[in-house]
Amino acid sequence: MDCLSIACSVVIVLITFAYLFIKRRYSFWKNRGVEYLEPSFPLGNIPFKKIHFTQYFVDVLKFKQKSSLIGAYLVTKPVAVPIKVDLIQNILVKDFASFHDRGAYVNEVDDPLSAHMFNLDGEKWKAVRTKLSPTFTSGKMKFMFPTVVEVAERFNHTLADLIKTESEIELVDLLERFTTDVIGSCAFGIECNSLQDPKFIFRHYGKKVTEVPLLRHLFVLAFPSLARKVHMRVIDKNIADFFIETVRKTIDYREKNHIRRNDFMDLLIEINKDSDNSSEPVGTSKKLSLEDMAAQAFLFFVAGFETSSATMVFCLYELALNLDIQEKCRQEINGVLEKYNGNLTYEAIKEMTYLDQTIKETLRKYPPIGFLIRKAVRDYPVPNTKIVIEKGMEVFIPLYAIHHDPEIYPNPENFEPDRFSPEEVKNRHSGSFLAFGDGPRNCVGQRFAKMQTRIGLTTLLKNYRFKTCGKTPVPMVFEVFRGILSPKGSKLVLEIERV
Repeated sequence: MDCLSIACSVVIVLITFAYLFIKRRYSFWKNRGVEYLEPSFPLGNIPFKKIHFTQYFVDVLKFKQKSSLIGAYLVTKPVAVPIKVDLIQNILVKDFASFHDRGAYVNEVDDPLSAHMFNLDGEKWKAVRTKLSPTFTSGKMKFMFPTVVEVAERFNHTLADLIKTESEIELVDLLERFTTDVIGSCAFGIECNSLQDPKFIFRHYGKKVTEVPLLRHLFVLAFPSLARKVHMRVIDKNIADFFIETVRKTIDYREKNHIRRNDFMDLLIEINKDSDNSSEPVGTSKKLSLEDMAAQAFLFFVAGFETSSATMVFCLYELALNLDIQEKCRQEINGVLEKYNGNLTYEAIKEMTYLDQTIKETLRKYPPIGFLIRKAVRDYPVPNTKIVIEKGMEVFIPLYAIHHDPEIYPNPENFEPDRFSPEEVKNRHSGSFLAFGDGPRNCVGQRFAKMQTRIGLTTLLKNYRFKTCGKTPVPMVFEVFRGILSPKGSKLVLEIERV
């Protein structure tokens, strides 16, 4: 047999083996008698379509009358998708002990910034969460409030200068620069200036983080063990080096000069003063390494600037489409500020209840993160069914689909802030709004996210009126290959005028 024949035989055998392997994998849910979404090779149920991944799973709601859970496939990996709110709340809250892990990709050797609180599991997650939670108390928010207001005022001046020469403004980049400057000040104690200089170093690396290909994220999610074996990084080395070096310099400078700012970096420094005589479990009481601290600071930076800016973008988009709602928000803002002699204070923001409802409705319709992921740490029999979520299986909670369920939110594509009036909220299942997650692994920084979003929108709506223009997409079209929900091309143009 010649070499060509041998090569052809080997290829045929490999293809046959791969086909049989994939066919067997794609029979997982069928063999267990579970309703499932029909997968397609090679991505399983990842839609290779012109819609965002999270939108695709709105279709799972059609199974609600048959089952509280359906099966799906992430490439070839079976994943469970709970679709009834009772089961979702059990997973996130009541039965959290069975689902306390996320199963996220952590590779501390090759990708040190991956070892942040969002990704960590087990006792290490618990220890880090306990240590970092004090950063986000109401008292700390009040302390950081003036810093955020100061950045918002700079944002106001920047926008005022822009509309002197043009009325149609691209908002995505502008709002990301605002939140970048906020996080730079509140997390790192660094006077960022990306509002004036779009090429400022923090903005430069913030953009590079958002440009990490979605397929890389999906690969490490589907094949974490393989990704570790081939030393794959999600965060590029130059990005990691920048954040690690920034944290190192900041800590050295503060310790040398005895500087305290009561911010996130201060807390990291205090954590590292812990002795190893703690009563915490072995492996959790040790001081954080420089890389550990950089990973937590990196999480605060990325989660803080991108999700909040996306929320403001979509909120202003909806207010431009619904001028009556925009005017109602503006009237409330002006009325509350008049009560506080024109000063934007922590107490004033708390009184802007209709603005808060508007932000929540934005988060309902456009949740920045469309899925919550949990991992079963033991076999879990699904209540009132014969289905078992097996140990080690990942659970994908489709919060975008839940937020667009017409049985929970009638006419879900309509933008209606009154859905979040106290009366309406009381009449809904407590687990039907998941923008910040739920249970012990909810978003630890939600107070900060809400604060900077409210301050940013208050400053903008007090001074400007937003309208659609010829460049505004109606209806909204999302960028397909980006993890955070964002407008197509990561751009949104609105017409802006002084009030």
